[in-house]
Amino acid sequence: MQYTLPKPKRLRGYSVHTSLLYLYACEVLVKIVKVTQDDFNEWLDLTLKLWPDESREERQISLTSIFQSPREAGFIVRDEDGDAIAFMNLSLRYDYVPGATQSPVAYVEGIYVKEEYRKQGVGKFLIEYAQKWAIENGCVELASDALLENTVSYEFHTKVGFQEVERVVTFIKQIVSSD
Repeated sequence: MQYTLPKPKRLRGYSVHTSLLYLYACEVLVKIVKVTQDDFNEWLDLTLKLWPDESREERQISLTSIFQSPREAGFIVRDEDGDAIAFMNLSLRYDYVPGATQSPVAYVEGIYVKEEYRKQGVGKFLIEYAQKWAIENGCVELASDALLENTVSYEFHTKVGFQEVERVVTFIKQIVSSD
């Protein structure tokens, strides 16, 4: 799947070519590719920008699991020079997903675009790709989540067509055995 970053911020259209979707606008061509072993370290580096509190080792274990799973997939976006500029992790969830009416549900587990490429349609392009992936995997809904304080993510999600379903605060209490 490919996309040209717009100088004016309007997309002109897209076409499918050799299993990659090409989207056009004006200047810089970018493409979405499914992560391969050759892409793994770049994918890892991008995910650490989204989840900086995780260690490299923890993230590597998580990504290896995604890479090997038949229900999950990782994708990166490459620019014309072949540099990785964004990623998206998708999964098929069969458990409860708030607001979902059917199972499985395609789920955006993570999406990140490098700062200098934001607000140019790359994130929207990824979500359009996620919708295509969802349909190919028998889904009729695409879900995602964001932390309550992540207003940038909230704005992005609503802008690309997601509707808020619920807000959750999670609690935990330490317990001690009385033995």
